Amino acid sequence: MEYPWLDAFLCSMPGAAKDYKAEWGWHRYQVDGKLFAALCAPGPQYKIYGGHPLLTLKCDPPYGETLRETFADILPGFYMDKRNWISVCLDGSVPEEVLRTLCDHSYARVFGGLTKKRQREILEMANG
Repeated sequence: MEYPWLDAFLCSMPGAAKDYKAEWGWHRYQVDGKLFAALCAPGPQYKIYGGHPLLTLKCDPPYGETLRETFADILPGFYMDKRNWISVCLDGSVPEEVLRTLCDHSYARVFGGLTKKRQREILEMANG
């Protein structure tokens, strides 16, 4: 399954910034310098992750467990804390509406960890 809307969707989140970490081969999406999503394509040496385009997202631990039990294409976070991050195989069968919800969830978890003052500043900048 392909998600041509994904990059624009992640970049549209208030205060979102995208960069490319060449050493890792990751496109990173951050808010206020804090990672909320990453796109990468690990090589075959990375076992279950290898050969799949992945989207790695922050996730509430119990929700992440439920997702991994429900969807074969949702794995523990690649190269991240497996308790707080998940990776979605983008060549799998996770429905678009689920992926959009997961992106929103990840952004909300990271944005919610910012100070209230910083949250207001980001929202004010985003709303012009």
